[in-house]
Amino acid sequence: MNKQELANKIWKTANDMRSTIEANEYKDFILGFIFYKYLSHQEVKFLRDNDFSDDDIKGLTEEDTETVEFIQKNIGYFIDYNNLFSTWIAKKKDFDISNVRDALNAFDRLIFKSHKKVFNNIFRTLQEGLSKLGKDAKSQTSTASSLIQTINEIPMDEKQDYDVLGFIYEYLIEKFASNAGKKAGEFYTPHEVSLLMSEIIADYLGDREGIKIYDPTSGSGSLLINIGHSVAKRMNNSDNIKYYAQELKENTYNLTRMNLVMRGIKPDNIVTRNADTLEEDWPYFDDTNPEATYDPLYVDAVVSNPPYSQNWNPTDKANDARYNRYGVAPKGKADYAFLLHDLFHVKPDGIMSIVLPHGVLFRGGEEGEIRKNLVEYNNIDTIIGLPANIFYGTGIPTIVMVLKQKKDNDDVLIIDASKGFMKEGKNNKLRACDIKKIVDTVRERKTILITHNQQVNPINEIIFIHKYQEN
Repeated sequence: MNKQELANKIWKTANDMRSTIEANEYKDFILGFIFYKYLSHQEVKFLRDNDFSDDDIKGLTEEDTETVEFIQKNIGYFIDYNNLFSTWIAKKKDFDISNVRDALNAFDRLIFKSHKKVFNNIFRTLQEGLSKLGKDAKSQTSTASSLIQTINEIPMDEKQDYDVLGFIYEYLIEKFASNAGKKAGEFYTPHEVSLLMSEIIADYLGDREGIKIYDPTSGSGSLLINIGHSVAKRMNNSDNIKYYAQELKENTYNLTRMNLVMRGIKPDNIVTRNADTLEEDWPYFDDTNPEATYDPLYVDAVVSNPPYSQNWNPTDKANDARYNRYGVAPKGKADYAFLLHDLFHVKPDGIMSIVLPHGVLFRGGEEGEIRKNLVEYNNIDTIIGLPANIFYGTGIPTIVMVLKQKKDNDDVLIIDASKGFMKEGKNNKLRACDIKKIVDTVRERKTILITHNQQVNPINEIIFIHKYQEN
């Protein structure tokens, strides 16, 4: 069975659960179990690499404090033999839903102190939702057993290099998004859009020895992961990439952490926060020692796909360092609040890329003033008009905007990429050739004659109007 066939099978099993679980919730069960299998496998692999025999592993209990601490210091957590995913499988008919509850409770208790921020409460959504797997313990056991037996087929040996795991996880998230309606935007950016943004950013960052990347509305973490992957191809050491992520909703925040860890990113390189990005900006210090730990977050790249035209509270934001130079976004549309937040955290030689609704290019009022200031301060580098119906849950036209703190040029590159796509179900999808053409155009900043529409490009007209007025 190849990875696509296996992914399809796991999706079918998950889909069979929809009769009892809401579509936007059942992803938390299967993705949580996949992550628990991954952590169990990582512990067993570590032990075997350190000459633990099968009998030694079977004897592992948390009462052996010396061994527990040895394991915790190296992988960040400890799982008792009785709580390993493989032990659940070995139980066969003796498996019970209580085994899952006991294991998840023990996991939280046995996280190593230096890894608390990465792992703490990462299974809470799964823990609190187990009762939804059935009306009683027997039916919950049956559903959970079916899930873990299916997930057990995912290979995690070294020969796979976790390619199969990554493919299946991404595939499942996409399938969940396609079935979640408007809620899809809370946790998923289509892979092709993510790849487009990642290649543009990786091209700009070039072969830097070490970088920091940040997503303030991280969702499932796919944007960060794809940037890291694209940048790593140009670096000597992928461990020199540090990932910062912030997410408001706890279940989605847990997806971010799971996804980052499962892609082989070292916990020491993962810094995450579960908080409101606009109301609680990244902390500049540790509350327990503010003077010694003052450290504003400025990164090489920011990437985000924030919720479109969201309500927010602009009260008392005029003096906020993120907005005081450009203006404050209106109460009913937070699009420019997210953009300016991202731009604030970009280093002078850094870059950011953000997905926004097309309306940010022509709406007036406070947004028009912010847009004018962005042009006058020469922050906007590129605007890419995407095809309609490319995001799950919305058919509105969207753009990718690329900005920098300092630019070598004083123009704005406009790319109308709205006609390059293939149809897939209800949605449109960028092809590899479309992504390459856009990335090449950004890199070379070349002019391409567009013949499919002879009318003046409205994006061009809107963006440059302020410069024309100045001249």
